[in-house]
Amino acid sequence: MNPRKVELTKQAQNYQLTVDGEPFYIKGAGLDLGIENIKSLASHGGNAFRTWRVANGERSGLEILNEAHQHGLMVCMGLEVARERHGFDYDDELAVARQQALIKEDILALKDHPALLMWGIGNELNLRHTNPKVWDAVNDIAKMIHQLDPNHPTTTMLAGAEPEDIKLVAKRCTDVDLLSLQVYGEIDQLPRFLSESEYKGAYTVSEWGATGHWESPCTDWKRPIEANSSEKAETYRERYINYIAADTAQCIGSFVFLWGQKQERTPTWYGVFLENGQPMGAAQVMQFLWSGEWQEHRAPIISALTIDGLSASDSVHLKQDQVCSASVSVPGQNRQTLNYHWEIMREVDKDVQSDGGDFEPTPEVVWHQSGPSTGGQIQFRAPDAGEYRLYVYLEDVHGNAATANVPIFVDKIK
Repeated sequence: MNPRKVELTKQAQNYQLTVDGEPFYIKGAGLDLGIENIKSLASHGGNAFRTWRVANGERSGLEILNEAHQHGLMVCMGLEVARERHGFDYDDELAVARQQALIKEDILALKDHPALLMWGIGNELNLRHTNPKVWDAVNDIAKMIHQLDPNHPTTTMLAGAEPEDIKLVAKRCTDVDLLSLQVYGEIDQLPRFLSESEYKGAYTVSEWGATGHWESPCTDWKRPIEANSSEKAETYRERYINYIAADTAQCIGSFVFLWGQKQERTPTWYGVFLENGQPMGAAQVMQFLWSGEWQEHRAPIISALTIDGLSASDSVHLKQDQVCSASVSVPGQNRQTLNYHWEIMREVDKDVQSDGGDFEPTPEVVWHQSGPSTGGQIQFRAPDAGEYRLYVYLEDVHGNAATANVPIFVDKIK
């Protein structure tokens, strides 16, 4: 197989990415595992995805590129670069050299694959870093890539888009072709951040989507409140139109986070699918944004979830063994055609909460109820004292889903 020539050029007032001379606007997603996710992304109108590393534990980089090529997708291949917050010392010149040598092997192995779009050098290396030499290492990797591979541009992914971070990286990484910015709730500040940074180059938004758990409102016991899947779908639509597609000068596309599912504070916060693979409203919104066409059958809509009339923002406190009523509001749909699944899951212990998207264990489900008799209103008995969430999952006859949850604090009976 022969490589495709990917170029980044500036035309008049705007940057343009091309593949073999043809304009290519990135309609992408972050995607780490599974051929089914690759097929799904293509069927929803996506044209590219990014990885966080060359091998994902299930497939090699070559297998990932082969599967992408089979489905007509291009790949921003992530290159694992050690993080200072994980203990890597960028003053250790020998360790830095060993890291670059390993990355060189990946470049040589994959550089001529026709599904390769660009190289992503590291992920969120600015997150709580103190040693600016990390950017020297990134620049040296970019310089090496250009020597080995003349066909693909390089980028590095930043946590957030703080003007000072952008200035620092742009200054020290002159061989990196474009920046990639990862912003969630603060995406509405992106135009201001870019202006204040005085960055004039091209960029992608390489992670965006639901408002992050670290920037969401909290209960009075400091647990973040998650928007329901219908609210998130509208958020995706607004953020894409207003802050990604709106920048036709510097933005060359984006990778929505996450085309799949993961546990991070909850099992539903960041993915556009449930763990069982059922799509939610955000996946359908992305299809419309990418292709201009809605799916024939839209995902269920949730307008509210309450416990004894209280919503998540009311900070719901219960007593152990208290009998409670929960209700989910589903407007404008035939509720009789929906399947409902309810469950109570423990909150993630704070001492094992993930940092920067690292692995986080899925908490225990302590109660669940589903089946033909289960509808939009149920009764349940509060579990033992502790912190939990009540979840509701809705599925329609077409396999589309919606979900919502309410954090609950269960007090001991005195």
